[in-house]
Amino acid sequence: MATLSDRTIAFLVAPEGIEQVELTEPWKAVEQAGGTPVLVSTDPGTVQAYNHLDKADTFPVDKTVDQASVADYDGLVLPGGVANPDFLRTNPDAVAFAKSFFDAGKPVAAICHAPWTLIEADVVRGRQVTSWPSLRTDLGNAGADWVDREVVVDNTGSPLVTSRNPDDLPAFCATLVETFAK
Repeated sequence: MATLSDRTIAFLVAPEGIEQVELTEPWKAVEQAGGTPVLVSTDPGTVQAYNHLDKADTFPVDKTVDQASVADYDGLVLPGGVANPDFLRTNPDAVAFAKSFFDAGKPVAAICHAPWTLIEADVVRGRQVTSWPSLRTDLGNAGADWVDREVVVDNTGSPLVTSRNPDDLPAFCATLVETFAK
């Protein structure tokens, strides 16, 4: 099994609208592999997760995006939920933080609607990705090659792991740990 010991992984989320299972399952996978997950958000305090449209748990923010530096992390996870990446893509600091992982050659994993943030960061052009089906046109218009598979790894530049939805979480989590361990 791949290990992430001595690796710190940023989880970038908005103040609310995160699909809870898309945050908690990759978080657990990072911890179980020996890594240290860190919750980064645009605002301090807590973030509100959802189970689809219903409020779920809240989670404490470890750092705000304006306090975070790519140099402090070995990888980035972008959970989905519709509202979460829709908010992040309108926040210049969040977009710049996500883009900085690609500029630094560090791995990124994004699930469901999370590639919206990557579209705004202009880092999907020429890459093969998957996502929630409604992002297919957006990703194509941004120059990505969208495919319908449970998990896709594109190693053009920074490794990029993408998945479609919560049903894909087992494959997504295993692949992100394996990819981030390299």
